[in-house]
Amino acid sequence: MSLLLEFAAIFYKKNKLLLCLLISFTVTFLLASCSQSDDSSKQASANNQKKELIFVTHNGPTTYYMNGDNEFSGIEYDLAALFVKDFAPEYQIKFLLVPSISDVIPTLLKGKANIAAANLTITRLRQQLVQFSKPYQETQQQLVYNNEVGDKPKNIADISGKKIAVPVGTSFAERLSQIQEKEPSLHWHALKQTNSETLLDEVATGILDFTVADSYLVAMMQNYYPNLEVAMPLGDTEKIAWALPKNADPALLKKVNLFFDKIKKDGTLHNLLDRYYGSSKRLNTLDITNFMKLTDTLLPKYRNIFKQAQDITGIDWRLLAAVSYHESHWDTFSTSPTNVRGLMMLTESTADLMGVTDRLDPKQSIPAGAKYIIKMIEAVSERIPEPDRTYMALAAYNIGYAHVEDARILAKRLNLNPDRWADVKKTLVLLNNPEYYLEAKYGYASGGAPVIFVESIRSYQRILERYQASHNSDLFSFKSLHTN
Repeated sequence: MSLLLEFAAIFYKKNKLLLCLLISFTVTFLLASCSQSDDSSKQASANNQKKELIFVTHNGPTTYYMNGDNEFSGIEYDLAALFVKDFAPEYQIKFLLVPSISDVIPTLLKGKANIAAANLTITRLRQQLVQFSKPYQETQQQLVYNNEVGDKPKNIADISGKKIAVPVGTSFAERLSQIQEKEPSLHWHALKQTNSETLLDEVATGILDFTVADSYLVAMMQNYYPNLEVAMPLGDTEKIAWALPKNADPALLKKVNLFFDKIKKDGTLHNLLDRYYGSSKRLNTLDITNFMKLTDTLLPKYRNIFKQAQDITGIDWRLLAAVSYHESHWDTFSTSPTNVRGLMMLTESTADLMGVTDRLDPKQSIPAGAKYIIKMIEAVSERIPEPDRTYMALAAYNIGYAHVEDARILAKRLNLNPDRWADVKKTLVLLNNPEYYLEAKYGYASGGAPVIFVESIRSYQRILERYQASHNSDLFSFKSLHTN
């Protein structure tokens, strides 16, 4: 026992400094941890103390919805999130979903929300109830019918006695009421718990004879139903804006108006509108009809290979299928006069680069095309946000990255945004003009082709996302594909 005590004493003398340092480090660490914990608690408390800014809206393709990646989307969602981030960071954003557009203004009037961001048009009746922000979009009401089951009406009298419906509480009902004052024979149904998308579905399937909807939604739905046709416009164009209660804080309304002024001036609004509606009018009725037919007949043969390519690259299989359709119409034996071949229409050099030995083999062509798209995405600057980065990568897939970079440089020179597809597609088409291509590093390019390519693919992908289920797989990231 005495030997043990003696050893301990010797150890203490020789390691006194070490023990002191260890104790000092431990105390410092604990204090720092407490400090960090306190800081975290303060931050959490600050977040909890933020006032909520509540946006009332409703589900729909022109407002707020969950996209194929299970992320919130919709132009109203994007605008609201951007507003709070840049103009109202003192608030915590919250969305209140109501069943239909007819519930939006009543919810606002009951004080349950601060702002209505719900694709509301400014009408005379609504202005009596709420105050509107500066408008950020224009639309035209259109009377829509099914061209497979009826003739195009020449005037309002021709639709008398037909089955017509619009959602209750909408500007469409208000407009029809105004028309009825001059055409007493006009009758229609104002339906609860429905929306314009559903009613356009019913017109396309023959349940309804007519409905009225906004022009940009009609253009979007015509991509899904080529038998939908516009009979006539109704009235003048209308403006879309956010709505606030009459007694809203004037400072909040001022911020909202400054926000819309800013995003109009810097191109952000134009980019968002292009993102959601820019490709809607790219396809004609024949394009859509043929695409829908081949989706039922040819696509099932290759669907699993597209999904396997998604497993490899992380690119949504429906985007890959859209690219393939535009390239080859899903004809595995497709060959161009320049010997571009296969489902993904690979050149010989691209096939060699991607290790393809038989371009006519779908099991080689589809994964190779997907990997090449990844290669193009990685060539595009990382600072460019999605989906613009993918749009530019698709343009590069079509015409080569060098010409896309020329278009981006030209965009900057013309005071456009080189990181936005909505601006770059404007300058791509200028690369066939000697005024511009003579100063471009890579010279002349038929820049209209990649623009048509990208916009058509966006439309095809949107159709596939509506009718074809997403594919969930155990993905590794784009990055891992190129680090192996």
